[in-house]
Amino acid sequence: QVQLVESGGGLVQAGGSLRLSCAAAGRTFSSYGMAWFRQAPGKEREFVAAINWSGAGTFYPDSVKGRFTISRDNAKNTVYLRMNSLKPEDTGVYYCTASRAPSCRATDCPNYRMYDYWGQGTQVTVAS
Repeated sequence: QVQLVESGGGLVQAGGSLRLSCAAAGRTFSSYGMAWFRQAPGKEREFVAAINWSGAGTFYPDSVKGRFTISRDNAKNTVYLRMNSLKPEDTGVYYCTASRAPSCRATDCPNYRMYDYWGQGTQVTVAS
């Protein structure tokens, strides 16, 4: 069992930056693949980034590639999402999620069914 708590969301101007954090409670955090999803009002949940158990492998959709960076610190049981050059379309609730699979293939990472545990989410609002 893994409990996930996100933090770091807020209101930022377009072009600005934010760093989200996700603190995990559980002894086996370092064995989990981790990811971030987001959901805007009236839209489906959207994949944002994934990272494998060691942090050596990451995957992003084209919509955020080059602007967002996912990382993890297994000693601190924490995963991060650094977001630069934010756009109004990045607005939404950002969710941290964990998969018992230590890594995912590019075809699998964006599938929310891959993930077993979800946080409550943190709101990110990007003003134009």
